[in-house]
Amino acid sequence: MTDQPSRAMRASSFGTAAGLYERGRPPYPPEALDWLLPAGARRIVDLGAGTGKLTRQLAARGLDVVAVEPTDGMRAELTRVLPGVPALAGSAEQIPLDDGAVDVVLAAQAWHWVDPAQAVPEVARVLAPGGTLGLVWNERDERVDWVAELGRIIGETRGQDEGAGAANTSDHPRVGPPFTPLERHEVSWVHQLSVPELLDMVASRSYIILLPDAERTAVLDRVRQLTQTHPALAGRPDIILPYRTLCWRCRLACRGQLPEPARYE
Repeated sequence: MTDQPSRAMRASSFGTAAGLYERGRPPYPPEALDWLLPAGARRIVDLGAGTGKLTRQLAARGLDVVAVEPTDGMRAELTRVLPGVPALAGSAEQIPLDDGAVDVVLAAQAWHWVDPAQAVPEVARVLAPGGTLGLVWNERDERVDWVAELGRIIGETRGQDEGAGAANTSDHPRVGPPFTPLERHEVSWVHQLSVPELLDMVASRSYIILLPDAERTAVLDRVRQLTQTHPALAGRPDIILPYRTLCWRCRLACRGQLPEPARYE
């Protein structure tokens, strides 16, 4: 199987596991949103919104939010959880909004799936002049011993990283003109969850979703064993999972402020 069909399969796999994603994936720390959202911004697109993990936090701030999500199953779960928020079928490469319609486009846990050569001009099209593009990822903090062991258990099943690979990652997202250079911010925080929620988080990873049933069960059994035997976890009613949230932002540049054109080889 070539890399591109494999990416497409992984990207589309989430629709079959929307419930797992909703139960297992964490929210985003408020400090990250404070940094990503410019003062006075009202009209927001949550791009690649999934089940609405970020969408609900934006709506809770009283913002005018539109969710855009390509996968039917994820969009259905979002609509169930947030019936009052518009949820549109679309993608970063094809956003179903008018030119200049919004102040901010946010992509949470999603930009590594996009084709920047198509997504960047499309995001620029729907942003008002001077609008903001914000990218955010929750990453497990593997500087903690048991979290590193969890990563090793999960990592043994991975043929390659999720999304577009090394060319466009949470550490090195690709944007470029007509946007200003990216700024970076990191937030360290912890998320409290139960063992079943931890298992759902693991099971909601695209490369776990696509495993044969027996292999997926074996991975989840090893994660369950880790929670029962590691000294930091055994006997505890809840798990405290440390995260690093990586945030990136840039603005739609005004004429005369553009950097050199980006190249997407």
